Amino acid sequence: MQKQGIREVAQLAGVSISTVSRAFTRPELVSERTREKVMSAAAKLDFNISRSATALKSGQTFRVALLMNQEITSWFNVEVFAGVNSVLHKEGYDISLFQHIDDARTRTQFFHDMPVLRNVDAVFVASFAIEPEEVEQLRRTRVPIIGINTPNVDTFDATISIDDEQGMYRATQHMINLGHRRIVYTCSAAEESLESSIDARGRGFIRACEAAQKTHDIDWKVLSVPRGHDFADAALAAVLSEETFPDAICCQMDMMAIPLVLKLQRHGYRTPRDYSIIGFDDSSYADTIDLTTMRQDPFAMGAAAARKCLQLLAGEELLEPHSTIEPKLILRGTDARLDPEAPLER
Repeated sequence: MQKQGIREVAQLAGVSISTVSRAFTRPELVSERTREKVMSAAAKLDFNISRSATALKSGQTFRVALLMNQEITSWFNVEVFAGVNSVLHKEGYDISLFQHIDDARTRTQFFHDMPVLRNVDAVFVASFAIEPEEVEQLRRTRVPIIGINTPNVDTFDATISIDDEQGMYRATQHMINLGHRRIVYTCSAAEESLESSIDARGRGFIRACEAAQKTHDIDWKVLSVPRGHDFADAALAAVLSEETFPDAICCQMDMMAIPLVLKLQRHGYRTPRDYSIIGFDDSSYADTIDLTTMRQDPFAMGAAAARKCLQLLAGEELLEPHSTIEPKLILRGTDARLDPEAPLER
């Protein structure tokens, strides 16, 4: 079948060739009725405007890069991607994913190749810090660099993040205010070569416990386990290995808290009867198991980052380049007040 061109589309729609071009590339300059006629004709003739031709004319690739330190299948990354896409897709942008930018080889390859290829209009970095020399390499692309929940903001043109440290501080403080005195924090060990935003949550836990020690009789501990697919089982083993079972567990994330609730039940420990537990994220299934947690909204953060990106690409000045959102405490059924008469065993 012979592929039809823009001239045939214009003839079928009863408009000029330039109107067909504008209907695809500058739809805001064409009336809705005219654009519908053009799109209907293009569909009948199986016609589409070449993206590469549009890019050559405008100097834009209509493509952005999204860097992730893990795979996209994680709850946070899926939501971030969906949020970015919800804004950029309707503006004609594609998203190129770069997953597992968390080891030396992958990082070196990406930050070396990207300035040479110059094949994106913007770069999004999700949940990890990039080194000064890596920033300098990205600067050679002369495109906006936007951070989504990154540990720092200094090296980015714009960022939107949650306050991970303050969020876990509030979560821990909540447990202390309920009267809990044997409190543990379960987390994955930090990567030596990568600073992730999630690692700040541990600092919030420690800060809350140290502050509470001035007025409360508490015994607290950080239980750090290796990263990887078995981190939930490792956290379970760490909790069960404690000489005295904790009466409160603060978890680095819901995906650690949810398996702990289910697995501890098999060992005879039920929440909130025997212990309180709080997660972080309000991710999938948190509501299903009635998990008390700290809520963040990565979809909204991704969408907000994309809107900042569009403003930067349009040459507009951002009123608030760097935004910080406070996580919200979501009270459900996995926490309860501890009997104040219960003795503190050591």
